[in-house]
Amino acid sequence: MLIAAGRVSLDGHTAVLGDRAEPESARIEIDGIPLPVAPALTYYLLYKPPGVVSTRSDPQGRSTVVDLVPDTPPVYPVGRLDADSEGLLLLTNDGGLTQLVTHPSGEITKTYTALVDGEPTKATIRRLVDGVDLDDGPASAVTARIVDSSRGEALVEIVMGEGRKREVRRMCAAIGHPVLRLVRTAIGPLRDGSLKPGAWRVLSIVEVRSLYAAAAEVTSDD
Repeated sequence: MLIAAGRVSLDGHTAVLGDRAEPESARIEIDGIPLPVAPALTYYLLYKPPGVVSTRSDPQGRSTVVDLVPDTPPVYPVGRLDADSEGLLLLTNDGGLTQLVTHPSGEITKTYTALVDGEPTKATIRRLVDGVDLDDGPASAVTARIVDSSRGEALVEIVMGEGRKREVRRMCAAIGHPVLRLVRTAIGPLRDGSLKPGAWRVLSIVEVRSLYAAAAEVTSDD
């Protein structure tokens, strides 16, 4: 039905009934969004524990995120999550998706829950959205809200549209509420509250396509 409706493209051309595709090399899209069919393509969603670095190797000998997933096929972390932060991280060998997700004109959003020192007011948290000055230029969140606040600490949900080094931590410090713990809870449309630190799972094709769609939306708005 999708082919008959003209919604499927094969290697840049509208597919017709009877077309044959080579899984290893074919570029198939449905409604303009890639359908990853190559058997070698691998996508993992990992809950990175604190203390693990988001690289394939580390000169200091620290544990890396690739130590937590299968060795074969080799995969690479998409973007970074600070060593002392934790939460969701995508690892893949799909270079096309990696380029889209980390597109310099505007990465797909990442959602964080930050435990911060002190009990900020709504006006103070609003400064994260309005923008704060950092040593490498102004920075701002897409959204920020207080989830809970008590006993001299607060939980703040922060959605970011870019990912400079330690950016969320530096922004919170700039408004006077240093981060005590930082957890990434979503990468674009991807969420998984069931993953425990160090655990990983394979993404479904639906989830991979949702990432492609989110990344394509960002880059098309550029």
